[in-house]
Amino acid sequence: MNANGTLLKVKKQLHEAGFKLTPQREATLLVLLEKEKDHLSAEEVFFFVKRKSPEIGLATVYRTLEILTDLRVVDKVSFNDGVARYDLRKEGAKHFHHHLLCLECGNIEEIEDDLLGEVEAVVESRYHFIVKDHRLTFHGICSNCQAKHE
Repeated sequence: MNANGTLLKVKKQLHEAGFKLTPQREATLLVLLEKEKDHLSAEEVFFFVKRKSPEIGLATVYRTLEILTDLRVVDKVSFNDGVARYDLRKEGAKHFHHHLLCLECGNIEEIEDDLLGEVEAVVESRYHFIVKDHRLTFHGICSNCQAKHE
């Protein structure tokens, strides 16, 4: 989906939850769309928002990210650095997508395939637990770092 389509969808979600797509929220969302692969922290989102809209404060960006997280537009993720990062949820995704985290260079790659369907079924039947979502991060060495060691 393109940025305009995503903005319209999020505007509808916000409206249904009693919020408006204010210029501040739109600026924050546009940064997330533009930097989709970067897994930005709130401070990093603020840095990019501030370039385009200097009047927007850090607290506004934090509030917007929390609203977008509550509405499941974005997912809050944490990797080895202990910093909360924000990741756009893919259109139509039933679950949070998976990540590959390189322990050497810190690169983060996304896995779009839902690899845990069978595991969820086992958890639900064996433990009588209704799975609503799951998160999986593989920690290892990326192909670029492996090539440097060869």
